Amino acid sequence: MNTPSRGHNRPMNDSGEAGLGTVEVKLRWDPSPPGRPPHHLDIVAATYPADTPYGRPAYVVHYDSRSPDGTINMTRHSRTGQGLGYVEAMTFEFDRLSPAYTRVVVGIAIHQDDGPLTFGDVTGKGVIVVAGHRELLSDPLTDVADATAATVAEFVRDGSGRWLMREMLRGYDSDPVVFVAEMGRVRQV
Repeated sequence: MNTPSRGHNRPMNDSGEAGLGTVEVKLRWDPSPPGRPPHHLDIVAATYPADTPYGRPAYVVHYDSRSPDGTINMTRHSRTGQGLGYVEAMTFEFDRLSPAYTRVVVGIAIHQDDGPLTFGDVTGKGVIVVAGHRELLSDPLTDVADATAATVAEFVRDGSGRWLMREMLRGYDSDPVVFVAEMGRVRQV
């Protein structure tokens, strides 16, 4: 089993008295050099139920899916990184998410269709998490340069029902399928 190999945790952010409502995670990267297969990165979100917040995800959202209730959606997707700025985005409506779920882990996976590719092999990469006009997190993914996938943030519901976010940058050496199964097993300290 692959385990998190590198990265860091940062303390919980200030989400305000009401907690988080709508949040957007955005991803950018430069297209691959001419003559090379396209770099294909994806935002992935795993949602965990209250009774097993570190077990198997209840459901996973990625470029080809959305949450069953429509509260987590891929709003922009790129298979090449071509475009200006952040070319992939996923929206989370935490204020509408069922109380049956208490944890959502967000990560980035690199498709490995054309041989091994790590974040260090991809230029111009970066991830940002915003709530309205407020930036909650911004990272160039340099601390996970040797990884093929990485968790970025963890959203948790506190005892009063507010959604809060903490940075959870951890690199993984696994393909996207294995990464999705493992990305939520790590407990924050």
